[in-house]
Amino acid sequence: MAPDRSQETVAVGSDHAGYLLKERFKKELESMGYRVSDMGTDSEESCDYPDFALAVAHAVSRGEAGRGVLICGTGAGMAMVANKVPGVRAVAANEPYTAEYCRRHNDANILTVGSRVIGEDDALEIMRIFMSTDFEAGRHAARLDKMKDAERAHMKEC
Repeated sequence: MAPDRSQETVAVGSDHAGYLLKERFKKELESMGYRVSDMGTDSEESCDYPDFALAVAHAVSRGEAGRGVLICGTGAGMAMVANKVPGVRAVAANEPYTAEYCRRHNDANILTVGSRVIGEDDALEIMRIFMSTDFEAGRHAARLDKMKDAERAHMKEC
């Protein structure tokens, strides 16, 4: 039986390219029982994706949201920015396998998708898979610890 995540907050954000898909994601997440914290943007007017990636990443890093979902044109830019924030493990997944296995094996906590790369139905399925998949721990826990150690070591260099 899957754990009850009905009290979990999911931070969502997008740039102008991902705005319409973000609005669909919000409705779907709410129907799945999640609380949604919308970090923007609020229109299709051109804007800078790093602002929204950082807002979601900080919410996840601080524990204000259990997970995050970001949408831009490719998903890649959002992932690059979000991964600059300590504690964030963002994955750009434009197909289901990556979304599932980055949750299972890497405990990814932010999903990014590209609204200009995949269709809405596929994006929704990827998001559902990401949200419904748990971290397996086991042998993957030691690997995750190494990832966290590397993050701590390199953050001191900055």
